[in-house]
Amino acid sequence: MSVIPTSASGAKAPDLPLAASARYRLVRKARDGERASWLLSSPLVLVLGIFLVLPILMIVVVSFWGATEFSIYPAFEFDNYQFLFGSAVTYQVFFKTFVFAAITWVFTLAIGFTVAYFLAFHVRSLTWQIALFLLCTIPFWTSNIIRMISWVPFLGRNGIANSALLQMGLIDQPLEWLLFSDFAVVLAFVHLYTLFMVVPIFNTMMRIDKSLVEAARDAGASGLQILTNVIIPLAKPGIMIGSIFVVTLVMGDFITVRFMSGSQSANVGRLISNDIALLQYPSAAATAVVLLAMVLIMIAIMLRFVDIRKEL
Repeated sequence: MSVIPTSASGAKAPDLPLAASARYRLVRKARDGERASWLLSSPLVLVLGIFLVLPILMIVVVSFWGATEFSIYPAFEFDNYQFLFGSAVTYQVFFKTFVFAAITWVFTLAIGFTVAYFLAFHVRSLTWQIALFLLCTIPFWTSNIIRMISWVPFLGRNGIANSALLQMGLIDQPLEWLLFSDFAVVLAFVHLYTLFMVVPIFNTMMRIDKSLVEAARDAGASGLQILTNVIIPLAKPGIMIGSIFVVTLVMGDFITVRFMSGSQSANVGRLISNDIALLQYPSAAATAVVLLAMVLIMIAIMLRFVDIRKEL
């Protein structure tokens, strides 16, 4: 006569072989799912490895090579970095690059936040929101160079701006600093990259529950209090994403600085461009590595303030 195993409470004990089999099936199913996820992500990993990681590694390797006036030879030396950090011009150019990035960030954030706030909270119709947003993108359908060149007849000595100021009697002679100056560079940067701040902030603000704003208004909060205590904290992910876009684009841009400053100003991108024009690839690679490290540090600092993974 067989005895059915029971627990202390009198209930029937589980069949150990069946429980082990079920556990094995669960483990195997989990492993199959993990293997399937790796297979699905492998094309993306391959593409990123070939077109992103491999070029960066190659730039790092070339930055340690040596170069003469007529040749480049593989080596492992720190001459490029010693020359880079031993020159006072390098620090001036890096400082100028950070100044351009900071000023551009301030203006693009102010303009981008204002435009996104207006579209998200003052335009009630979704149709009008889409129409006005597309209207903001129309200038960006053309090339960056065309948009930069369009400022030349406006800011020139005999341009529209100086002519209007002279006719209104606000100035006695044309302003020389409007074109081919740092002012023109910053103006072009703001014009080129404001949309990169508008889009993520607008996307974040559209996700804010409007009932929170109504609740704050019903509780007696002023418009400034609603803005600082409700909207800005909830829009932080979009602000950080837009800031990353703007800062990285400005730090690496050199065409804008060259054209709008009349070759009278420089940034790190122009250093790299000049080295490449002189076929000094190891020196250009060393400058690019330092610039990449600086940009990554700035991005890491910005990511400390907000978790943008929730936004993505």
